[in-house]
Amino acid sequence: MAKKNIKGTGVAIVTPFKEDKTIDFPALGNLVNYLIDNGIDFLVVLGTTGESATLTSDERNQVLDYVIEVNAGRLPIVAGFGGNNTQAVINSIRARGDFSNIDAILSVAPYYNKPNQRGLYEHFIAIAEVSPVPVILYNVPGRTKSNIAAETTLRLAEHPNIMAIKEASGDFGQIMEIIRNKPDDFTVLSGDDAITLPLISVGVEGVISVVAMVYPQEMSQMVRLALDGQFDKARQLHYKVLPMTNAIFEDGNPAGIKAALSIKGMIKNELRLPLVPVNEATYQKIKELLN
Repeated sequence: MAKKNIKGTGVAIVTPFKEDKTIDFPALGNLVNYLIDNGIDFLVVLGTTGESATLTSDERNQVLDYVIEVNAGRLPIVAGFGGNNTQAVINSIRARGDFSNIDAILSVAPYYNKPNQRGLYEHFIAIAEVSPVPVILYNVPGRTKSNIAAETTLRLAEHPNIMAIKEASGDFGQIMEIIRNKPDDFTVLSGDDAITLPLISVGVEGVISVVAMVYPQEMSQMVRLALDGQFDKARQLHYKVLPMTNAIFEDGNPAGIKAALSIKGMIKNELRLPLVPVNEATYQKIKELLN
């Protein structure tokens, strides 16, 4: 499978729920259209922000199919297929079957069992070998407790079906080592909204963003300006968005972004356990920032 270019601003989409905790598909469709209409570059479905861990297999397919339908080919779609059981991830990819409208999969580093670097390498190679579309690695040690070292990422980058990494380690030294030594056709994406601008300055080529659900125009434009080398203009947008970025992560993700979207009237402020809505102080802070 040839590697593709997925760069710029992608959005990790929430899964809206109704008060009875069932999926609110009309709200999801409205959110997809809102993001597309406001200039984002690609959609990311069934990630951490989409609460994929608490969706059933059928629900994950329903969400993905619905986003594909609403998107109608307008933007690239990246779908989350990850876990800490390699064979289960492989089985879920095979069970999906139809990847005709999916441009890549995002696969998180295995969590809980804490594999070593050799285990991480073999895990992603096994997934890349069976995936019908290119793989984007997702390194988020704050959640998984298993950091994909730069050396491991660079080895994985040589695989013809591994196209990119979403780097959310926050480790500038590690990220720069990847950028300095990576193949030309391997993309490094920021996984942290707050440090996307400085990361672009050292060679990152985009972001998978959460705050862009609230500020799609500003975040997308900031990334475009930075990629174009217009850092003075990009910096203005960065500092405009930064207070909201900090606020929505203050009491956990996706609780913060769901609070913001509910205040905007786009979704209900509903999450599935073990996640709960943000506390009142954070809710009021987000509300003040939106006003």
